[in-house]
Amino acid sequence: MSDTLRVAIVGAGVIGAVHARLTTRLGRAATLAAIVDVDEAKARVLAAEYSTRPYASTAEAYREEQIDVAAICLPSAYHADAVVEALEAGTDVIVEKPIDVTLDAADRVIAAERATGRTVSVVSQRRFQPVASFIHSSVTNGDLGRITSGVVESAFFRPQEYYSSGDWRGTVEIDGGGALMNQGIHALDLLLWMLGTPISVSALTARLAHEGIEVEDVAGATIRFDSGAIGLMLASTAAYPGLPVRLAVHGDAGTAVMENDGLSFFESASAARPSADALTESDVPDGWTDVDVAHHRQYLDVLDAIRTERRPAITTADGRRALQVVLAVYESARTGQPVDLRQ
Repeated sequence: MSDTLRVAIVGAGVIGAVHARLTTRLGRAATLAAIVDVDEAKARVLAAEYSTRPYASTAEAYREEQIDVAAICLPSAYHADAVVEALEAGTDVIVEKPIDVTLDAADRVIAAERATGRTVSVVSQRRFQPVASFIHSSVTNGDLGRITSGVVESAFFRPQEYYSSGDWRGTVEIDGGGALMNQGIHALDLLLWMLGTPISVSALTARLAHEGIEVEDVAGATIRFDSGAIGLMLASTAAYPGLPVRLAVHGDAGTAVMENDGLSFFESASAARPSADALTESDVPDGWTDVDVAHHRQYLDVLDAIRTERRPAITTADGRRALQVVLAVYESARTGQPVDLRQ
């Protein structure tokens, strides 16, 4: 394997463009070798921006460009098929969230990963933010004591035009869900990372501010964890003008709060608050957000995992667990009953 891994972006839409931009900032770790989209015109436009080659066929791109890593940036319900195809072509994968929209599809990905021995990581870049990493370390080190509860909010806003921008957006079949499946899943993943194994979900969802869609624009849930801790989750695309993600983790010996990508509160009976410098990224490219930097760090983790044959920090099991909770939220909202995740 070459020191510089060759990456193909599969999907030339908005998210594919983000991955293309990130890939070109990986230095010697990787190079952008191809842009693939069934809409060849879209592939050509994005490929021209980064002076790489466009393809309408993934099979052709994998063969002609000797691709090492496929970044799957397609609509959600197409993820599993694209991941399995890449794995069977001998290509490692980083796949956008969610892993897919059904547990059967997620299990197909995991089975193919095991059968091929390749690496797959699901994008959950917020875990790589310095403040999120610090709070997780505080949890695992016991600095917050016994974790008793957590609250996470992703109160975003998407105008009607967002859902009108693609005929698949806002559909159950392709999008798989709305504010939670596609936006709030990142924040939900943080809550699961902090609090552990979820065992039950009670939830409500609603469609209140958008027309012509089949999915929710507001979701709220109470999640019980096997430790006894209780988590509260809000996901919305109907909260004008939109707010940053907020995460609070409470224990019997401390509390930590992340807000606007910073540590807005930290108090521990046994540990000191870190300095601002300790939680600040250095050498951030112009125009990049903290989330962009975290996304970049996940890419570097995946590439290192491929080279060293270790598991990536975020695995397909993590992606499946987040999807399982999202689907449990939808089931609980549909039936009006709690969903037991242990069954």
